[in-house]
Amino acid sequence: MEPPLPSAWWDKWVEEALTILDSLKVLRSLRPICLRNQRMSSLQLQLRVDDDAFEVFDEMQQWDRSSIQVEICETTFRKWMHDTPSSGEEIVHGAVSGDDEPGVCHEQFRKLILFSGNDYLGLSSHPTIGNAAAKAAQEHGMGPRGSALICGYTNYHRQLESSLADLKKKEDCLLCPTGFAANMALMTAIGSISSLLAGNSIPSDDEKIAIFSDALNHASIIDGIRLAERQKGVKVYIYRHCDMSHLNTLLSHCSMKRKIVVTDSLFSMDGDFAPMVELAELRKKHGFLLVIDDAHGTFVCGKNGGGVAEEFNCEKDVDICIGTLSKAAGCHGGFIACSKSWKLLIQSRGRSFIFSTSTPVPVAAAAHASVRVAKHETWRRKAIWNRVKDFQLLTGIPVTSHIISLIVGSEDKALQASRHLLQAGFHVTAIRPPTVPPNSCRLRVALSAVHTREDLENLAAALSNCINFQDTRIYGCNGYARL
Repeated sequence: MEPPLPSAWWDKWVEEALTILDSLKVLRSLRPICLRNQRMSSLQLQLRVDDDAFEVFDEMQQWDRSSIQVEICETTFRKWMHDTPSSGEEIVHGAVSGDDEPGVCHEQFRKLILFSGNDYLGLSSHPTIGNAAAKAAQEHGMGPRGSALICGYTNYHRQLESSLADLKKKEDCLLCPTGFAANMALMTAIGSISSLLAGNSIPSDDEKIAIFSDALNHASIIDGIRLAERQKGVKVYIYRHCDMSHLNTLLSHCSMKRKIVVTDSLFSMDGDFAPMVELAELRKKHGFLLVIDDAHGTFVCGKNGGGVAEEFNCEKDVDICIGTLSKAAGCHGGFIACSKSWKLLIQSRGRSFIFSTSTPVPVAAAAHASVRVAKHETWRRKAIWNRVKDFQLLTGIPVTSHIISLIVGSEDKALQASRHLLQAGFHVTAIRPPTVPPNSCRLRVALSAVHTREDLENLAAALSNCINFQDTRIYGCNGYARL
């Protein structure tokens, strides 16, 4: 009898691991959105004909709504309602319409209003941005395929970096494949400094870098710090969420000379802002380097869309700003706005940058167009903040940003509320552990500039049937550290 193949053993182990994940209720599923061909308006057709047209608008257009009006097939709807695990296979389960088109299931669809996306300005459907990508693809294909340090860096990438550096009022900027990769690259570059200065040997405790990280920082910061720790060049301190008194105490008791404070500027799961003014004051007092991850504030906050630092008038106090192009920009990618010296260090020591293929040229072209559109179409920033005010008035909940975290408690309550909203025609996901602490499960509502007052009225009515506004918290436990 032949022994079982190694793959058979691994199949068994994987199935056992999945069973454990299922018992812990942390088995996650894909709930595919179905994108079907839609007829273009005469203006969109005209813009497509005129490849060089850079069109901006002073109010919402009909195509803007496609960024928040989505469809799911009935199979996806049923699996979601019953919390059935899915790998997304149902979206191509039916007949395929042709080899040149993505396959979709041929069954009935449910129309939903999306309140869980990150396309805060609704730019993903803007024809000027799509045309920029299409024009670049027609002229250059995907562009040179290689890492930026080999052959993947082009004039398109340089142009985008320059526009982002101007937006963030920094000397330079480094593009990364994603926002996650940007944080990883920065943290590993930071972790290399003390060993380099110690002659490539393990630095003493006094020579190490002290990193002070908010307890609720994004997973990409946490994973980057973990890699930096493995380099044995940093010591990590976690301060309670947005607690400047605790941070001040930690800084005061730290004798290390090289200090860095890193924080999200707008926290993705709680929707609250970092205390930027207090951080700026502590920076002057303790002389640390201030790093912010402005993923959810860039293009949305500040008069010019410069982000949370611009909103709180402390751009000069931020030394390094991480950002993303996959949220309010409606595109894809990440970036690090910094000095030229920091850029050179990160591109030399940031592993997730060095060993990743650069952003495709059409994506870089689209992102650059998005930066320009976001700058000119100021009505989008006004609109999203009007929606924040609408939500406050309709629910009585004192939300402060376009990310609204409605904490309902148990996992069952969050799932039940999400299913109720799904039946009412709203795409709002339940956020559960390990993303958030146990018993702080929540509905995460993300507002967009292209939502209407009527959308908010309908959402508030649906929410009132599944949660009690007066009993709903909007911020979680300050003491929970995910690191």
